[in-house]
Amino acid sequence: MYTFESRIRYSETDSDGKLAMASLINYFQDCSTFQSEDLGLGVECLQEAHLVWVLSSWQIVVERYPRLCERVTVGTLPYDMKGFLGYRNFAMLDEAGNYIAKANSLWSLLDTDTGKPRAVPRNMLEGYRLEERLEMDYAPRRIAVPAGGEARAPLVVKAHHLDTNHHVNNQQFIQMAMEYLPDGFPIKQVRAEYKKQAFLDEVLIPTVAVEDESVVVVLGEETGKTCTIVEFMREPGA
Repeated sequence: MYTFESRIRYSETDSDGKLAMASLINYFQDCSTFQSEDLGLGVECLQEAHLVWVLSSWQIVVERYPRLCERVTVGTLPYDMKGFLGYRNFAMLDEAGNYIAKANSLWSLLDTDTGKPRAVPRNMLEGYRLEERLEMDYAPRRIAVPAGGEARAPLVVKAHHLDTNHHVNNQQFIQMAMEYLPDGFPIKQVRAEYKKQAFLDEVLIPTVAVEDESVVVVLGEETGKTCTIVEFMREPGA
């Protein structure tokens, strides 16, 4: 597993002084970026090859949220590549080596000129060393959307939502969806299914379905096309 060490910063915490979910996702995203850059397969390499990795789905399971100043290890490992798809695990561990959080993700490699999938090239197949996937309860990639969701006020995509690919970053979609969680909702698991990219100044319509132990938020275009579905689950009985 590729890893780096860190310490929970004040800017990464929520009002309880614990690591925020958005910050956890950023740690995971940064970790895979660090690995790719160290292997010479990072942003510049992708741009030169007219390629981009686009996240198709997240599953993030949290055991606990580390506190301010706590020292952590963040890790990632690719465990499968086939066709245009890449499968990758993530983890955050405490100083004792206990898992704080684990994640599974599915990525699609796209041609930036055509917008269509491209098979993973040989240099990437050889550069990324595949490892055994982490032990966790793997959920389906597809997220079922409950009936009876409530439409909320439209959102406009702003510049701060974008990343180097000039579309809404995967973490920003989840951050948008988190705004519709009930107060005090303790997130145990997040799943996100990414179906369509969103760009600057586009209008997104949130639809929110709240159930006993879950909240599902659909972020879609005014045309009715879905961009992202995010499911938040809490610990049963929490």
